[in-house]
Amino acid sequence: MSVSPVPKPKSSADADDPANSHVFTISEVLRELQNEFPDLTASKLRFLEERDLVEPARTASGYRKYSAADVERLRFILALQRDRYMPLDVIKKTMDALDAGEQPEELPDAAPVGPREVTNEMAAQITGRIRPLSRKELRAQSGATRGMLDTLEKFRIIKADGQGNYSHHDLKAVKSVRVLARYGLEPKHLVTLRRSADAELDLIGRAMAPHAARKDAAARARVAESSKEMLECLKDLRSSMMDSAVEQLDKN
Repeated sequence: MSVSPVPKPKSSADADDPANSHVFTISEVLRELQNEFPDLTASKLRFLEERDLVEPARTASGYRKYSAADVERLRFILALQRDRYMPLDVIKKTMDALDAGEQPEELPDAAPVGPREVTNEMAAQITGRIRPLSRKELRAQSGATRGMLDTLEKFRIIKADGQGNYSHHDLKAVKSVRVLARYGLEPKHLVTLRRSADAELDLIGRAMAPHAARKDAAARARVAESSKEMLECLKDLRSSMMDSAVEQLDKN
């Protein structure tokens, strides 16, 4: 597919372009994007700037001036973070590739690359992220019985939210359990996986505890991002150990 880079901040040479003549203050950027990203704060915008993901111009007094291209770029970055759970370092590599007119390895060939193209439908297609499911919908989409769902909830493999709905993570978990059942593994055999997940979450919590004590929005953003990075590293570590063990089985 042809790749259209996400708009980069405009230089002064582009100032006469009517499409880019309007500039946004940081407050205006928040008003523009918060309907789509309710958790967005001024501190988060500054944090993204610190990570070299967007470079707003500055007035003589030092105030940030975001162009229309900056806002589109932010919309795309935030959508990647929300819909694809991509860590910021991966997003940075993705944006660098898009800026160079390349197709990033992190995005499949079928993935749209324009900032306004990260729709709910695209997110569901690429990531499996879906709206919350009722228990009836979870059963229908996973093929699980009522008894299986009851057992999975008992062992904390899935969990309904306050409204009694389930997430795309729960749907993925139920489907995986059904496949494992073909090999004779029942939900009760998977309790160790729940314990392992709890242990990993505890490791992340301990590592982040000194930073989580700060309550400002920028600190919360850093904790969230660092937690995602740690989680990805733990996944890679676990996967490498498992892959190595399975390869040994093949050699024996």
